[in-house]
Amino acid sequence: MAIIKLAKQHPTQDGDGVNIARITAFHDLGLDPYLMIDEIRSDDASDYIGGFPPHPHRGIETFTYIKKGGFEHRDQMGNVKAIRAGDVQWMSTGRGVIHSEMPLADATDGMHGFQIWLNMPAAEKMREPRYFDSYENGLPTLDVGKNSRAKALAGRWQFNNQPLQSPLAGLAGDGAIADLELSPGDSINVFIEGGDSRTLIFCYHGSLDDPQLGDGELARAESDGDNSISLCAGANGAHVMLLRGTPINEKIVHLGPFVMNTQAEIEQAIMDYRAGRFGTI
Repeated sequence: MAIIKLAKQHPTQDGDGVNIARITAFHDLGLDPYLMIDEIRSDDASDYIGGFPPHPHRGIETFTYIKKGGFEHRDQMGNVKAIRAGDVQWMSTGRGVIHSEMPLADATDGMHGFQIWLNMPAAEKMREPRYFDSYENGLPTLDVGKNSRAKALAGRWQFNNQPLQSPLAGLAGDGAIADLELSPGDSINVFIEGGDSRTLIFCYHGSLDDPQLGDGELARAESDGDNSISLCAGANGAHVMLLRGTPINEKIVHLGPFVMNTQAEIEQAIMDYRAGRFGTI
């Protein structure tokens, strides 16, 4: 597999002043079906205490993964859930969702988590919203070294010739997401499915020696006839997120929390939100 570096995180703010490290791809960056990767990582409550008060979405899927701390999620569908360390949450927003994500009062050891946006195909952007979280059933984990492990957050994976299947399936673009924690010098073999899917490699802590990827860098694996990649952690180990999906290959128009296919659809989303058609929490 050939590895092509694509982007590096940049600092920004969202919600009520929450400090975030972000990678965006609303314009072509070769991430399709993925649109954005946000990371919150801080032991200073002032970086995240404002949270994300009620706000709308249309036309995307949001995937949230918490490593430390937690948020309370509320939405107009009636879901009220505490998403804590080790949990994932997925919303396929479809025609419209209003939700809030506020830091849990009893999560006092800092915050570390991700929110990933996926595009939805035009044919599905106006269907009813869907919701899933791993609160009750947890997520499967595989030991891949003395102190290294792989966790299937969404979809199916194969690591070191061993299958790993998350209970969460059905993401847009057949999306699949995994979290790897590799000790210094440890390596892992990842089977890459054929067809039109693409695999993204996001090193969010430490570094990889092979391929060479630093903290906060994102790369894409390009098929060169091989159907697997080998990842080897650097001297300080590596925490890596893998994102696989099939490109949707549709033009998008993006404005804030709305991702549609035409400007007219964006304007309709704004009108529907202002008219209260998204519901209330």
